[in-house]
Amino acid sequence: MLFSATCFTSNAQELPKVFGRTVKSVNPENGQIRCASAEYEEYQQEHNSKKDTRAQFENWLAKKIQERKAQRSTANVAEVITIPVVVHVIHNGDALGVNENIPDGQVQSQIEVLNQDYRRMAGTNGYNSLAVGADVEIEFCLAQTDPDGNLTNGIDRIRRTSATYNSIEIFDSSVKPATSWDPEQYMNIWTCSFGGSSSGLLGYAQFPDSSGLGGLDEIGGNEGTDGVVIGYQYFGSEDIFPEGNYGSDSNQNRYGRTATHEVGHFLGLRHIWGDNDDCRVNTTDSFKDYCPDTPAASEEHYNCQTYNSCPTAPGNDMKENYMDYTNDLCLNIFTQNQKTRIRTVMENSPRRASLVTSTACQAPTGGVNKYKLQGLKVFPNPAQGELTIDIPNGDLPDSYTIYNSVGQTVSTAKINSNANLTINTGNYSNGVYFIKVNKGSESKTLKFIKN
Repeated sequence: MLFSATCFTSNAQELPKVFGRTVKSVNPENGQIRCASAEYEEYQQEHNSKKDTRAQFENWLAKKIQERKAQRSTANVAEVITIPVVVHVIHNGDALGVNENIPDGQVQSQIEVLNQDYRRMAGTNGYNSLAVGADVEIEFCLAQTDPDGNLTNGIDRIRRTSATYNSIEIFDSSVKPATSWDPEQYMNIWTCSFGGSSSGLLGYAQFPDSSGLGGLDEIGGNEGTDGVVIGYQYFGSEDIFPEGNYGSDSNQNRYGRTATHEVGHFLGLRHIWGDNDDCRVNTTDSFKDYCPDTPAASEEHYNCQTYNSCPTAPGNDMKENYMDYTNDLCLNIFTQNQKTRIRTVMENSPRRASLVTSTACQAPTGGVNKYKLQGLKVFPNPAQGELTIDIPNGDLPDSYTIYNSVGQTVSTAKINSNANLTINTGNYSNGVYFIKVNKGSESKTLKFIKN
């Protein structure tokens, strides 16, 4: 199914809703919702008391940026980070390459676009000649090793009863936690088809947390939903892989920049207009996107015309910036300040810093398995009265802890014998849970559903 294009008036009551709130911006030409990350951040803050507020995150990040500047020498040493990616292709049984079950080449073309854009690659649409333009020095690869240590192509095809989600909240609360790979080792991306009130949505992403929230035990369940979601028609590049399944919208968002934009949110970037119409800025640009080298803007843009929405501030609006809403072929720049934000997040934020050292881009080496918890699973899933921890290698774990979907501890126990591997879930409420199993210094977290 192609996203519907519905005409909207300026009356806010007629604007669509995502995550239970009226969207902030809709393309007036075709009714598309370019991005719902701002609405998603508000939704998570409303439903999770441990999720950072905007002020909390920005205060933390500002301090980390200053510390980073003080610690680094004046020399700009190249430090390329490679992020392992798993793409979960959600489909309803269509043949490979049909409708939302997009072909491998379309997925691979998206990785190529991300690399062009985040490396400011010469000779591609990701290059710009502006003085403030930055090579972010981040690359992306499709994972070659899955969470169980097996060989993978980084494309996880998941068949569901329906691949079109009229409720974005259901997709977020059930599909993502049930299919996510360890977010400390992989950047999870989901592709699917949106319907209902979110039928015009192109994508959304989860914003990072501050390190003050600690690790998995304390981050309020955010790990189960962490990642990026893209409408399948806007994933990949028609320019690189023309055989893919792309939308035919008038804004030409068929060249992979939706993912570039949403990954920017995943790595800590704001929209260049700061999701407000205020033109005031100070030395930290605190009323906008916290990047002074992106000129002040009071609104989003949908085409590549010249704009100056804040005439009292210097510079025209940077409609070429990946964090605006301009069509794909116009976008071509991350700035030096945006790079600093991204790199600081990658060095300090939970589930971002661990990606730096992930080895999932490497193929399995074979031989002796160094992971004590490799192959560990739980069954049945969904569970009803009992859940069993399955240990194929016979090596008993040390303990486990079970969390509900908002990160509250439901149960914890030591494992002294095989009898401790069977857990009574009869009194659990229906819903999504996470079980963290520990063995020495290692741990593995699995999702299960209680019906």
